Amino acid sequence: MQATGMTRILFAAALLVGVPALAQDEAGPAESDYFVQAGDILEVSVWNEPELQKEVLVRPDGKISFPLTQGDVQAAGRSVDALREEITKRLARYIPDLVVTVSVKQILGNKVYVIGQVNNPGVFVMNPRIDVLQALSMAGGGTAFAALNDVRVLRRSADGKQQAVRFEYGDVIKGSKLDQNIMLRSGDVVVVP
Repeated sequence: MQATGMTRILFAAALLVGVPALAQDEAGPAESDYFVQAGDILEVSVWNEPELQKEVLVRPDGKISFPLTQGDVQAAGRSVDALREEITKRLARYIPDLVVTVSVKQILGNKVYVIGQVNNPGVFVMNPRIDVLQALSMAGGGTAFAALNDVRVLRRSADGKQQAVRFEYGDVIKGSKLDQNIMLRSGDVVVVP
């Protein structure tokens, strides 16, 4: 079947309209800032102040201790830039024209859990983010007894309420219902019955 001139023009126009969307999908969504988690190890340093160059652990309460900050600093749940600004603000009382650097040395608090009928259940560090399919892959895939079309992602909100998000492996690998393949958050539990 041969395409007419008008059909070719419409097809070309459809391709041109779809190009920006396709290019954006191929590059993936814009990565947002990394949010510090309890268990992460941070490197905090103040330029030209050797005694203020420290490796700090984000405690289970989500806070860090750093000299001259007058108390603990809330780190968990904040971006690295927001944390740097907070430390800079607190130290500015004592050090004029300071330059503070905060970097994540080890991402140990950004974890998900995969349990149930997988070959290698356990705790997996997300570096920086993974989706459900990637987590299942990290866990070695399902066993011969796994009910992969009945996978659940358990997620606890800030107020402590828990929700279960359904994931049907068969649909996702066929390319349908891809919205089920959600990006996991720190603390999520992937349950494979």
